Amino acid sequence: MKKSDLFPLVFVDVALFSIVSDCLRVLLVRRAQDPNRRGWALPGGILKPEMDADLKSAATRVLRTKISVEVPHLEEVRTFSGVDRDPRGWSISVLFCALLPYDKVNALVKDKVEALEWAAADNPGHRMAFDHGEQLAVALHMLRDRVRVTRPVLPLHLMPERFTLTALQKTCEAILGKEIDKAAFRRRLKDSTDLVELPGELQRGSHAPAQLFRARDGFEFAV
Repeated sequence: MKKSDLFPLVFVDVALFSIVSDCLRVLLVRRAQDPNRRGWALPGGILKPEMDADLKSAATRVLRTKISVEVPHLEEVRTFSGVDRDPRGWSISVLFCALLPYDKVNALVKDKVEALEWAAADNPGHRMAFDHGEQLAVALHMLRDRVRVTRPVLPLHLMPERFTLTALQKTCEAILGKEIDKAAFRRRLKDSTDLVELPGELQRGSHAPAQLFRARDGFEFAV
């Protein structure tokens, strides 16, 4: 009798989002091993109790060892489970979400991965392995729900160290897939404690100088 017949396999998967050419993208990997060899999936792996203090530690390890990515903040999204989601047996997978600026993601093909691709988050263009298509849809829905006009939470983990409010608005628009009214957006930011104005620091270019901001110390993208 296989161990997986007695105990469920426990996995972690990560939906890692970034903005690439003003579009919301998710990092996919092409698997190098069975099951679903050469299939496209979210970066993920199995829990190793001898190495991982908890599930978040497992997700951090998987990103580091498989694709050489370090993330400052991971958020648990949802648990997926069942007998049919993985051919190796009854399994549980905990989905995490991470946000990183594109220039901070030096992703490399490493362990058990053949290739990487930044796919469109709402239309990745691949038949996803396991239940990762459903997982991606859930992560995207959560991300968009956090940024919606009626209940805005700022996606500052996607921003560079210093940024303008216009750049932040464009990032929110990329996540939502639609334009946001500028005046309404600025009103929502007026009382935000997550934004720190940098006095005397302006972005200069072909347009009028724009005030620069940063995220407050200890900011985390959470409800």
